[in-house]
Amino acid sequence: MRKLIITEKANAARRISTILSNGKSTSKTSGGVSVISFVYKGDDYDVVSLRGHIIELDYPEQYNDWGAGSPVDLVYAPQVKNVRVKSILNTIKQLMKDADEVIIATDFDREGELIGMETVTSAEADMSKVKRAKFSALTKGEVEAAFENLVLPDERLAAAAEARQIIDLSWGAVLTRLISLSSGQVGKNFMSVGRVQSPTLKLLVDRHEEIEKFVPKPYWNVNGKFGMLAFEGTHDSNPFWNKDEAEAVYQKCSNVKKGRVISYEATLKDEYKPAPFDTTQMQVEANKIGIPPSVAMKLAEDLYTGGYISYPRTENTEYPKSLSLKVVLEKLKDSEFKKEAEELLAQPSIVPSRGKRRTTDHPPIYPTAGATQAKLKGDKWKLYELIVRRFMATVAPVAKAEVSDVKIDVEGEVFSASGHITKEEGWKKYYKKYLSVRDVHIPKLEPGKEIDIRAMTLIDEETKPPYRYNQGSLIQEMDRLNLGTKSTRHDIISKLFSRNYVQGNYMIPTASGIALTKSLEKHGGSITEPEMTAKLELDMMKISNGERTLENVVSESQEMLFEAASKISENSAAIGDEIKSALRSQQHLGTCPKCGNNIVIKKSRNGNFIGCDGYPECTCAYPIPKGAMIQTVEEQCSICGLPQLKIIRKGVSPQICCIDPKCESNTSRNNLGKCPTCETGEIRILYSKAGKRFAGCSGWPNCNQTYPLRPKGTVTATGESCPVCKAPIIAIGNYRECINPECESRKRKAD
Repeated sequence: MRKLIITEKANAARRISTILSNGKSTSKTSGGVSVISFVYKGDDYDVVSLRGHIIELDYPEQYNDWGAGSPVDLVYAPQVKNVRVKSILNTIKQLMKDADEVIIATDFDREGELIGMETVTSAEADMSKVKRAKFSALTKGEVEAAFENLVLPDERLAAAAEARQIIDLSWGAVLTRLISLSSGQVGKNFMSVGRVQSPTLKLLVDRHEEIEKFVPKPYWNVNGKFGMLAFEGTHDSNPFWNKDEAEAVYQKCSNVKKGRVISYEATLKDEYKPAPFDTTQMQVEANKIGIPPSVAMKLAEDLYTGGYISYPRTENTEYPKSLSLKVVLEKLKDSEFKKEAEELLAQPSIVPSRGKRRTTDHPPIYPTAGATQAKLKGDKWKLYELIVRRFMATVAPVAKAEVSDVKIDVEGEVFSASGHITKEEGWKKYYKKYLSVRDVHIPKLEPGKEIDIRAMTLIDEETKPPYRYNQGSLIQEMDRLNLGTKSTRHDIISKLFSRNYVQGNYMIPTASGIALTKSLEKHGGSITEPEMTAKLELDMMKISNGERTLENVVSESQEMLFEAASKISENSAAIGDEIKSALRSQQHLGTCPKCGNNIVIKKSRNGNFIGCDGYPECTCAYPIPKGAMIQTVEEQCSICGLPQLKIIRKGVSPQICCIDPKCESNTSRNNLGKCPTCETGEIRILYSKAGKRFAGCSGWPNCNQTYPLRPKGTVTATGESCPVCKAPIIAIGNYRECINPECESRKRKAD
């Protein structure tokens, strides 16, 4: 028999061919398309790889002119399928003529099923000859088993993916055209709007507003250090919302030298293993080690097609019983994790952890082959190691820790402390590279006995605003709200950056991102609410299990879109004004006090800068703050009259600053004191290109004195010099120290 295999990617085609042919395949080019051929169990095979979707869904050509009619007309407009890569489809048609069987071997998920089905349908295949190979890993065992147990294609799964394709095209096209035309942003500068993108952006805008409106509330903590180990105990009334009450407790306890142990309890506690990786949690953990979700997914795809990990798009957090965990560990013996794999294989039994999600399409992500850093370099190795260590943690023993709690009486005031001592590392031994928990030692204490008081402190604090989302935490929130899918969420986040709706690692929305969201909230009904998008996601899932059909889900979606689009169209003038105003404010900073022209953000070969529109007559120009997110404000500098910016940096409260770094308003804030080296310059707060702050002398390059600064907290000058080294004394919050980390005064404090 002659058989034709269709794969989704070239790497998968090569991998499958190598496995089934034992490395004895041949390759030739037909019509510019690579065809791999081999013999397997007496049958002749040809393999052709696609390039993802070679069939593209779009509107007919007459709808390409954005100005020809109302975008609302697109809601019910027909959609057509165009062949994007005709050479591949023609080659498949030619090979089908001699094929007795056509095998779809694309990724086994909704998208992969659609890619395979739309290809064979467009090639006019005899569907009675079409079969499906299902596998979750490109390993010899899985691939051979898949081709020994071929099944029929899942038409309902493909229909679910097609419904998503139709709905996303119509929502994206209609809303994007409506908003772009209203705001005058067409061509390369169009305003992108989407069914999942817009509710995701709203999450970021809502969080930004919550932070902007947040008013810190002061509170006070009274803490003590006890015993020879100087472990810390906190007063049971912490936090104190009344300063007088906190000071009264502090005064009562500050000069006391002995406390009395009220109670002491120590118990041995099991610390359970993490759940196996699904796609979302893999992306979250990868983001923590510096690999953004979009990069993590690309690397995971490469690792999968290279045969190193299982299929990376999964919602499953429970290993199937059919997966031999011992076999996985045996394969890891051929890697840099040989020692750990042998330790885990030596267990009397292997009992894996499991999460709350259980699906039957793919197992959790796990390593399928051993590898070394010589084979996998850079971030690819970092991600592979993360997946390996997560797998090892899930099959390792439970960790055990001694957890202790103590209460101490100080002049009638009760202080509590908790200790944690690891007794058995268990799974943490294999995953500790990604953990930050440290042991806190509290000695065994006898109730009723006295204990030394080493120190007592009164600390004033302020409540903090909620954390901004990073890409990892946003992926988690999208998952919780059912926004998008495991396969699309990272692309949605990338689009928010590419359209300049958000900036920075902590995804701060820009003026245009905020204005777009506010306009859609005000004029677009519920299209920015996650509930509507989540309902459509659920409907598409129901297509795959037969509860609903493609036709009625698409029809319902069109009704929802028509209602929203009609409302936006009626308010297009107001929407346009709101967005245009925001876009102007994003570039326009204010008026030049020298010539009266606009001061704007300009582009040059060397990067963006702030300059006057009156150039070349007016040469007023200033650098953009390094490594910072900037936002426009209406107020002008009270000293020089120039525009001001809100400057947002990680670990530091936002500051309103004049655009001129030499303005007295900036120098008075950034100058920390006289330089002890040259005695003429000022030690100033400076920033590297990456946004990391340090202190350096204003006399540079004649004086190269610099000091590192702590990465978090607002640094202010005290006007004092260190009596030991003469460097400036600085304040970070309520904490004062010499700026020189090598100064004896700081070393004595550390001791």
